[in-house]
Amino acid sequence: MNPLNIQMVDLMSQYKKIKPEIDDAIHRVLDSGMYILGKEVGEFEAAAAKYLGTKHAIGCASGTDALQVAMMALEIGPGDEVITTPFTFVATTETIVLLGAKPVYVDIEPQSYNIDPAAVAAAITPNTKAILPVHLYGHAADMDPIMAVAKKHGIPVIEDAAQAMGAEYRGRKVGGIGAMGCISFFPSKNLGAFGDAGMVVTNDDVLAAKLRMIILHGSRKRYYHEILGVNSRMDTLQAAILNVKLKHLEQWHEARRSAAQFYNELFKGKPVTTPYEAPYARHIFHQYTLRIPNRDLVAATLAQKKIPHAIYYPVPLYVQQAYESVGRPAGSFPQTERAAAEVLSLPMHTELTEEQQQFIAHAVLEAIGS
Repeated sequence: MNPLNIQMVDLMSQYKKIKPEIDDAIHRVLDSGMYILGKEVGEFEAAAAKYLGTKHAIGCASGTDALQVAMMALEIGPGDEVITTPFTFVATTETIVLLGAKPVYVDIEPQSYNIDPAAVAAAITPNTKAILPVHLYGHAADMDPIMAVAKKHGIPVIEDAAQAMGAEYRGRKVGGIGAMGCISFFPSKNLGAFGDAGMVVTNDDVLAAKLRMIILHGSRKRYYHEILGVNSRMDTLQAAILNVKLKHLEQWHEARRSAAQFYNELFKGKPVTTPYEAPYARHIFHQYTLRIPNRDLVAATLAQKKIPHAIYYPVPLYVQQAYESVGRPAGSFPQTERAAAEVLSLPMHTELTEEQQQFIAHAVLEAIGS
């Protein structure tokens, strides 16, 4: 059983530690009555841009919306192709297809689980409108070769940094390397809101102005609509909460990295593959993900013992029923399919104790041994 009350993500304990700060921020918004586009939104955007080292940070309603409005800013639509990974959350493909474009998948690197830069060049066609790498689990994709290919062909790169706010590539925060970076503040993320929220970051003044119009119904001036837009404003309450939490983010990253290192020691020399951290990367461990050949047996054993765990992601996007019309047959991407059959994510959050980790690791190894 689970006698240590282990959570996959312990949001309540984290909240209790900073409760006075959070509550004060919420009450300031409630007292102001400015629930839409209050000053806290601008304050958080400025703080996020400074943290990420980008010129602009534009808050929006969710990480999924961030992907969609980024592609809308590039006028991606029917007939266009977007090169991306098949091993990620559905929003990456969902937003491409919703705009009428076609996702063009390439396989992943087996160690990082991120898009294979060598495969990107071979997938470019005259219809390629963007390259969309995902920084999965909090580990940066290998951006230099991706950017080199993009520059050679004049194709913009949109970074899906939904799981990677604060992850680094060669000393730079991800998100500001390509034309745009898209971030999610879903509650379970390293920097999580108390509901849905997202952000697009860019160093391009023209794109920034366009993004701000798109999230506000295509408008700069109320009731005057210059371009097609959506309603995707960041909620003022979420901005106020995120502004408080951003001040703690680096400390939380270090707590996750320490927990990951302790897991690594517990699994050292055992028949599992622990997470890879490339020399170019600073992993922020949004997820701590093992590779286990008999994954399903281990997962079933953990479920019996009521130990939290998750599989991110069990079904590659190109064989998902909803996307059959733009999919590929099973067997198309062997590294993706092997990962989908072997990955298992363990509890990872800022409140995790070594006692809890020892309990979890023992259960995993016991299941493997059985």
